[in-house]
Formats: sequence, structure tokens, C-alpha cells
Amino acid sequence: KKDMKKVIFVLLFAAISGMTFAQKAETLVKTGMTVPDFEVKMFDGQTIQMKDLRGKVVLLNFWATWCPDCIRELARVQTDIIDRFQGKDFVFLPISRQDSYEKIKAFREKRGHTFPMGMDPNRKIYAQFATAIIPRNFIIDRDGKILYAGEGDDETSFQKLILEIEKALKTPASLKSE
Repeated sequence: KKDMKKVIFVLLFAAISGMTFAQKAETLVKTGMTVPDFEVKMFDGQTIQMKDLRGKVVLLNFWATWCPDCIRELARVQTDIIDRFQGKDFVFLPISRQDSYEKIKAFREKRGHTFPMGMDPNRKIYAQFATAIIPRNFIIDRDGKILYAGEGDDETSFQKLILEIEKALKTPASLKSE
């Protein structure tokens, strides 16, 4: 009886995993493209318009309260990214995908996060960037161009994020005539 439960569990897990991996995970914005404009309501009630961040280097991060890789990545962000680039023309813009205000509030309290967080409860913003997979990171230069698009959380991709931010901060905004 115990073995049968294990078999059923394994088959069920395989079926669910297969469905998840069968979904095509596509990045809709690629490096070199202009970042889609959007407005995001922040956890504190403020609203940020992407176009208003021109002139700054932006790390746009999509995450969710239930995502283990996201939780691990966000735990490092304060010291390894926010503190490191404090005082520079840099904005960290994490946007929670499909989480309610209440879930984000409980998550922030449990994890001790105090940095600003955006909310995308209906996945409208995320849908402009990708079809699946979080965490997802996009580095946007001062002119609103995507410099980097990455997914997942591992040491190599995290270090690449830091290097790409450093490189973007050293590159001045182009001198375009409006």
C-alpha cells in the first residue's frame, strides 16, 4: 500500500512537472530593444511610470512570494546590489508577479525586506516581458534600452547582473536630440 502511494506520487509529480516544462517559456523583450512603458503600483501606494526612470540604470526584477529562487535572490539584493550602488543613478525595481498586497505584506514582514516593491497582481506588466519563469531580470540603460535579459537564480547569473549594472553605470546616456 505504501509503495503504491509512492508510485502514484511520482507519476503525479512527473505529470505536473511535464506540464510545467512543456509550457514554452519565452522572453518577449530582447537586448537592444526599448523597454515597454508601464505603470506599476508600489507596495507603499506610490505609482512609478517606467518612462520616468529614463536617465537611470534600472534593474527590473520579476519575482513571487512562493518562488524559492526568488526568495534566495531577494535575500542578497539589499547588500549585494542596493547598498553597492547607493548614491548612483541606479534603481532596483522588483515587481511581484500575481501576489496580493496581503501576501507581499506578510512576505516583507517575514523576510525583513524594506526596499520598495511593485505589484503586478494580474500579471499585466510581466506579460509584456515574458511568458513564464521567474525570477527574471532585465537591466535597462539610461536611454531605456534593454542591456541584459536573464532568468533564474544562480551565482553566475547574479554576478553577471552586478557586472552589467557596473558597466551600464559607467556608460553615459546618449546625447540624443529630442
